[in-house]
Amino acid sequence: MSEVTLTGPPALAPLLARGALRSPFKRPAPDAAYPRERLVLGGVRVDPARLARYERVCGFPSGGGGLPVTYPHVLAFPLVMRLMSDRAFPLPLLGLVHTSVSLTRHRPLPLSEDYELAVHVAGLAPHRRGTEATVVTEARLSGAVVWESASTYLARHAVDHDSPGASSAVEPPLPVRAEWRLGGDVGRRYAAVSGDRNPIHLHPLTARLFGFRRAVAHGMWTAARCLAAFGEVSRVRVEFRAPVLLPGVVRYGAGESGFELRSGERVHLSGFVRGW
Repeated sequence: MSEVTLTGPPALAPLLARGALRSPFKRPAPDAAYPRERLVLGGVRVDPARLARYERVCGFPSGGGGLPVTYPHVLAFPLVMRLMSDRAFPLPLLGLVHTSVSLTRHRPLPLSEDYELAVHVAGLAPHRRGTEATVVTEARLSGAVVWESASTYLARHAVDHDSPGASSAVEPPLPVRAEWRLGGDVGRRYAAVSGDRNPIHLHPLTARLFGFRRAVAHGMWTAARCLAAFGEVSRVRVEFRAPVLLPGVVRYGAGESGFELRSGERVHLSGFVRGW
């Protein structure tokens, strides 16, 4: 795979605007063409003040001496937007839903280093509600990969009846550890520290344009909030099963091998730290 090295960090606002303008003209399909290059950005430094705000919003303890396992996702967000707002990326940016993320931290992530970030599209796949793209992100120090992730993003559209279906298995709930009352501003607070200003997260009116009754919490905020409660891990897979509507009340459950968010019988998120 060829690499395209950027000379500076992409500006988010123009990328989001470009992605929004191009969204109505995208034609997502599992067999669509997609970008084959890896985008690379070097010299990425952590802003301690922004990191502190992120830790507060997500519930991580401050002053831990290293980056939370979810934070490189925030560092790489402009690069991912550069990739997904491009004309060659086949899924519309508006209304795109984050359906899963796998995170692996190979070694502690210091605050004071200059990181090199790289992103690429690993492929497209059919989904029971449309088409999913897998985006792989890496953080490197001195040429070595120290952190990596694979995220799947869903573009909803009409599909054939033989598309992959959902599992009908009923999972027993994990022991409840906490009940969280989420305010209607959670999406806006997380957007301010992450840069992810997808309209479905910001306000009920903009969320309704994409079929949601109320604003939806960011998947990566729910994952980070659960990981802050669960404790330090270096490898985790999170599946975003159902949207968390804002405001709302959710129950956080955890066991030895993972965690979840539920409201009633509905599972919003399942996290696995072993066995995947």
